[in-house]
Amino acid sequence: MSGWIIIGFMVLALFGMPIAFALGFTALIAVLASGIDLSMIPQRMMHSVNSFPLMAIPLFMVAGELMIKAGIVERLIELANSVVGRVRGGLAHVTMISGAGLATVSGTAVSDASALSTILVPSLSKAYDLPFATAIVAAAANLGPIIPPSAAMIVYAFMAGSTVSVGGMFMAGVVPGLLITLGFMALCSLIAWRRHYPPTGESFRIANVLYQLKHSFVIFLMPVIVIGGIVAGAFTATEGAAIAVVYGLAIGFFVTRKLKLTDLPSLLLRAAITSAMVGALIAFASAVTFLLTVDLLPQKLSTALQAITANPLMFNLLVAVILFVVGMFMESNAAYIMLVPLLHPIALQYGIDPLHFGFLFVLNLVIGMLTPPVGVVLFVVCGITGIKMGDLVRAVWPFIAYMYAVLFACMLYPPLCTWLPRMLGY
Repeated sequence: MSGWIIIGFMVLALFGMPIAFALGFTALIAVLASGIDLSMIPQRMMHSVNSFPLMAIPLFMVAGELMIKAGIVERLIELANSVVGRVRGGLAHVTMISGAGLATVSGTAVSDASALSTILVPSLSKAYDLPFATAIVAAAANLGPIIPPSAAMIVYAFMAGSTVSVGGMFMAGVVPGLLITLGFMALCSLIAWRRHYPPTGESFRIANVLYQLKHSFVIFLMPVIVIGGIVAGAFTATEGAAIAVVYGLAIGFFVTRKLKLTDLPSLLLRAAITSAMVGALIAFASAVTFLLTVDLLPQKLSTALQAITANPLMFNLLVAVILFVVGMFMESNAAYIMLVPLLHPIALQYGIDPLHFGFLFVLNLVIGMLTPPVGVVLFVVCGITGIKMGDLVRAVWPFIAYMYAVLFACMLYPPLCTWLPRMLGY
């Protein structure tokens, strides 16, 4: 039965049916063919989405939208420009630092790509060529799901169950996120030096840096309060997301004063649409996962993989290959929901640290957001800037290669992603 379910899903998805509906239709046909009680589908769907932790996803999305509307991107750009704006490739560095800063409040790559493309590409394309400018923005936006808070990590932790905590996943992304940010900046310097791009921005002045830090202090206080509170156990991820929404409203209305009441319906609608897509995926996928479990697919897959190799490192490499292919053709949320329940238990049987495997899984699929033909970040950037997909892909590949280098470094040396969460008690 499992084989027919997977084939049916792939056929429907290839013919253009939305992933969530392809999952639901496949589950319906499988239930009817197997003689299982039809009432199983709505029961499984309701049970899967009736979850307090999942409320963190729409709340963090609303918080990110609020902070973007409140003008935090402009303040982050001003701060970054005061520090690194005058070095060679400085505007690219400003974009990377802004992307990392925005990641601490948004948690998603798509919203970051939209904000950074709209604000920074016009200036970047004047200083550099358009393909390099858009590649910088795409790479910076892809920091969103790696640096906490991360909607992707919330979905992974939910699908993995009690063996992985949201706070632990958040902390696992801190060190690799910094390594990726610094590596991206080094790549930008190298490319700018080889192509003889002139320095841009203003000269470094300590007084200006201190002024911009004071000007931006209230923004950086948000991730300190929210992520710090989650890590310290003062509140859950969902409660922290609600605090982030209140904080974003306060910043927008009373500090930057750029947020208006008329902005709220549109940003709430965007957050609701994205959250509904994730919820529908989880609901329909839960029915498919139940059928695969009934057919003992996890046990069969575990036996097959262990027959290939008993080495945990080789298992991680096999999973990386699988996710590389999946990331090229499937939207990342669908991949989490379909594959985590299958592969996470097998990783535990190999004795792999669940936090280690979880972070590698997330980073694999985050890289997939930059790889064609279904790289969602690429589509967002192309749609806003008008650049051709082929030109963007040719310019973004060094950043993709570096992210894979960090992925394999974390795979070979787990403390890169597990040291901080373990030190904090996760």
